[in-house]
Amino acid sequence: MEIVVQKYGGTSVTTHESRTRIAQNAIELKKQGKSPVIVVSAIGRNGDPYATDTLINFFKSANEQYSDRNLDFLLTCGEMISAAVVANTIEGLGYKAVALTGHQAGMITDTHFGNANVTYVDTHKILKHLENDCIVVVTGFQGMTAAGELTTLGRGGSDTTAAVLGVELDAEAIEIYTDVDGVMTADPRMVKNAQLLKTISYEECYQMAIDGAKVVDHKAIDIAKKGNKPLIIKNTFSDSAGTIIGREEGSIEGNKEHVVTAVTSKNAITQVLVFSTSDDPVARQLLNELESHKISIDLINFFEDRKIFTVPSEKSDDVVGILEKLRLKYKITSECSKVTVVGNKIHGVPGVMKRLVFALARANVEILQSSDSYSTISCLIKSEHVQDALLALHAEFGLND
Repeated sequence: MEIVVQKYGGTSVTTHESRTRIAQNAIELKKQGKSPVIVVSAIGRNGDPYATDTLINFFKSANEQYSDRNLDFLLTCGEMISAAVVANTIEGLGYKAVALTGHQAGMITDTHFGNANVTYVDTHKILKHLENDCIVVVTGFQGMTAAGELTTLGRGGSDTTAAVLGVELDAEAIEIYTDVDGVMTADPRMVKNAQLLKTISYEECYQMAIDGAKVVDHKAIDIAKKGNKPLIIKNTFSDSAGTIIGREEGSIEGNKEHVVTAVTSKNAITQVLVFSTSDDPVARQLLNELESHKISIDLINFFEDRKIFTVPSEKSDDVVGILEKLRLKYKITSECSKVTVVGNKIHGVPGVMKRLVFALARANVEILQSSDSYSTISCLIKSEHVQDALLALHAEFGLND
């Protein structure tokens, strides 16, 4: 059995026309002798009646002090509506289809409501339906605990569902359909000269995802890598060949010599500067407090007389509360963004940092903080300069061509 897993995001299931295209794609696979498994997100985006954010806002309007368990109970409805409608669309075109919840598809998770991890997958129901010549439509983003509690997999969870099923079903392909042609060298809404990447490595795309790119979720990339299954990113609304995420390094067609593969940005970041000595026990207590409040920190620079790090802006009030509680002297810089250049060839190449610094200086973009890893260099800047920074770096590293 040649199984192909196709995942469709919220914008891909919004209209009757787009759902018909999904159905036709699945039927085309059937005609080729393949067995399609379709994973769908909730319909639309915030403001649309059945979108996840719409459901969240509706739920919170009743009570801001809510149970994550009860919120998950509601959120699973969005994907169930989408799966049922897509399955019915397929049947309207003369082919058998069955809609399955995450639990019916065998997705067993831990009890971390709102951001659950898949612990076990039982694919026998999916395989049984495929053997009965059905096109299977699975709700993304959800599963169930061993005790029977509904759970959701966090933002990007439908990508995770597709990757998990692709690996567990030993699919010949895992295709992620969205509203762009594939993985680009930059966000095309910010950089008009952004280029489509024909291929990109798991590592590079993972870094892009955690540093702001929203084409595919980083958890799905990690799952596909561990299962040695390429991910193919395609556009629901065009016939573009898309991008293959696999073990090959990223490349723009015709040129594989770029040191940098892509540039990306992440917004809504707050910089925190804490004045303290290295042996200050209160400063050490700060780290414990941040952990207990589930506050993740980034761009970490610790010095003898000060500690600098960043947090998501939504957590800044919590951080200030902790700092006040510990009576630490601090400075908060809000409305920041992180711009990152990504490329597996960065490590050990002389002059990359110099080119980055000089390019931002020419664009009059001040660097507030920086960090680097094996495949990235990131700079913290004021959010008002994000587009200028992306344009400057995209041009500096030859990605416009």
